[in-house]
Amino acid sequence: MSSTTMTAPARAAVLRHRAVRKLLLLAAVAAVLVPLADARWGSGSWPHALTVSLDGPLKSTSTWIIDNRDSHWLFLYFFGHISGAIITAIHAVYVVLLALGWAGVTAGAALLAWRAAGVRAAVTALLSFAVCGALGMWVPTMRTLALMIVAVAASVAVGALLGLAAGLSDRVFRGLRPVLDTMQALPAFAYLLPVVLVFGIGVAPAVLATVVYAAPPMARLTALGLRGTDQGVLEAVDSLGATARQRLLTARLPLARRELLLGVNQTIMMALSMAVIASVIGADGLGDRVYQALSTVDVGSALAAGIPIVLLAIVFDRTTAGTRQGRTPPRSAWAVLAAATAVVAVAGRLLGSQSWPDGWTVAIAAPVNTAKDWMVDHLYSGLPGIGGTADWAAHYTGWVLDPLRSGLQGLPWWAALLIVAALAWPIGTWRTALTAVLSLALIGVLGRWDASMDTLSQVLAAVAVTLVLGFAVAVAAARSPRVERLLRPVLDVCQTMPQFVYLIPVVALFGVGRAPGAAAAIVYALPAVVRIVSQGLRQVNPGALESARSLGATGGQQLRQVQFPLARPELLLAVNQAVVLVLSVVIIAGLVGGGALGYDVVFGLAQGDLATGLVAGVAIACLGLMLDRVTQPTKGARDGNA
Repeated sequence: MSSTTMTAPARAAVLRHRAVRKLLLLAAVAAVLVPLADARWGSGSWPHALTVSLDGPLKSTSTWIIDNRDSHWLFLYFFGHISGAIITAIHAVYVVLLALGWAGVTAGAALLAWRAAGVRAAVTALLSFAVCGALGMWVPTMRTLALMIVAVAASVAVGALLGLAAGLSDRVFRGLRPVLDTMQALPAFAYLLPVVLVFGIGVAPAVLATVVYAAPPMARLTALGLRGTDQGVLEAVDSLGATARQRLLTARLPLARRELLLGVNQTIMMALSMAVIASVIGADGLGDRVYQALSTVDVGSALAAGIPIVLLAIVFDRTTAGTRQGRTPPRSAWAVLAAATAVVAVAGRLLGSQSWPDGWTVAIAAPVNTAKDWMVDHLYSGLPGIGGTADWAAHYTGWVLDPLRSGLQGLPWWAALLIVAALAWPIGTWRTALTAVLSLALIGVLGRWDASMDTLSQVLAAVAVTLVLGFAVAVAAARSPRVERLLRPVLDVCQTMPQFVYLIPVVALFGVGRAPGAAAAIVYALPAVVRIVSQGLRQVNPGALESARSLGATGGQQLRQVQFPLARPELLLAVNQAVVLVLSVVIIAGLVGGGALGYDVVFGLAQGDLATGLVAGVAIACLGLMLDRVTQPTKGARDGNA
């Protein structure tokens, strides 16, 4: 018998492997269905016979909304009151912030951070608001803060109610899960178009779009916390004769406190990101400054407005992190905080202006633009031996993006579905594989197949670069505490910087097209990959590493044969997050020539074309859902053996 021939026990072992059995079954099904599909619809792009056009109904809906927006009772007495309530709430919060003045707001934020998270958080808050004023962005910061307070309050309320229902009812949980998946996969731009048609331009649609975008994390984590309550505690409470309401208030909610506060933290971060994107539809504040800078490629002005956004995110994160660690201020402390803030606010008004003093500002736009111009002059082209950023962009587009797009668009439609099934089923269940296949098929049914393959090519190329760079940096951070400490502030800033800010310098360096979108996506997704992978590698069992070292394994062998296999769940999570984050920026890159589905969404928003924008948004949601299913293992399917 040849040495290359597989023995009977070896073949039996392979067949016992769950993933192999799934792939063999999938191959058998494909052998039957593929010839039938090829004979009926061909093997080219998505068959026209299987497409459904929604342009007519959506255009009719858009026309009806526009014609009746100022006269129909639904808009006058329902949507109109909602819009009025939002505007009134934001105005009231903004008036309070103005009344407190720069001294009162700064002191109040520092005192709250101190009571919630300690001295370091207080100093961070104090310096952050001081920098916002020093950059000449005090008034835009207060406008953004007012919008944020209202949007976060509404998002937390809506998310908590949905999570409460899902946490207490299995039926609601099963029904709500695909809705939340779709809401989180749908691009931010897609939320703007429907609310603009109904509410027009301004802060009201911006807040509503923010609520829809930021409420799902709160709902998910609330449901997770309630459903994860220790059953022993619940049985003990039941034995004492507690009612369902008492059980909820005295046991389930207190035990889910960590998840609830984490949900608030995630809602704040997503609301801040959306508040910036909502500047496209007239939301005033820091986001509007960033958006205006993007239209003129003004890196200096964008950075001056982007830094306060980052600082706000850091302050919110540090403060809510303190509450998650059990440092919530007692009720009596709120009165003390309010009194101290009022005293400082009155003192500030007596001493001078309510707004930040003009003499205390520093203009950074001109120096930053000068540095940007120097970089463009020296890096855009003409670097000896390696060319310039323009050459790199052209090579990346011509050598990577174009061939990948051509390959995906030239792939038979049934082969694409088969590949998705082959990727999703081995790491999940037949339900997750079916969801992934149906999501991709729905893209074809909507008539967005070629554009989706274009977007997918940009996502896959950017994810590949992100993972290569992210894994390399994460390995260095996991092995060296010094590298990890140096990277931490850089990763904090990169994770809180809004996507718009990334687009401006890359457009200046790489020009307009798909390359700057890919560069911005890589920079935006890289911090999450580095954090997740480095944490996974650091948490590997030290005993396993010690055993490998005792057997003479080198550092590289320990990494490949011990750390990577044991950190597999974290590595797969890093891949999943890279895909999701890259997709979000690739869509926004439609503003700078990214094309494909991102351009369709931007075009639909700019023209008020509900058919183009909403169908493209749904296609993006389907693409995101498919990518999530093929990159995130399902619990219960991670074990490779039956």
